[in-house]
Amino acid sequence: MKEKICNVLQFIFGWGIFISLFVGSLTFIGYLVALINGGELAQSICFVIYKKIIPVLIYISTISVIIGLIKMYIKGEVALSSKK
Repeated sequence: MKEKICNVLQFIFGWGIFISLFVGSLTFIGYLVALINGGELAQSICFVIYKKIIPVLIYISTISVIIGLIKMYIKGEVALSSKK
C-alpha cells in the first residue's frame, strides 16, 4: 500500500515539475519575442506573462515540490545528507 501511494505521488510530482519546466521555457521564449518585437506589443506580452502565467507557475511548482517531499517522507528517503 505504501509503495503504491509513493508511486502515485512520484507520478504527480514528475508531471508537475515537467509542466513547470515546460511553461517556464515558454515564458522565456515569450520574453525573447517581446524583446525582439519591442513597443506596445512587447509591453502587453510581458504584462500577460508576469501577471497571469508566472503566479500559476509558482503555485504548480510549489505544490509539486510539496508532493515530492511527502513522497520522500513516506518512503523514508534522505536527500542531501552526509549519512550513508
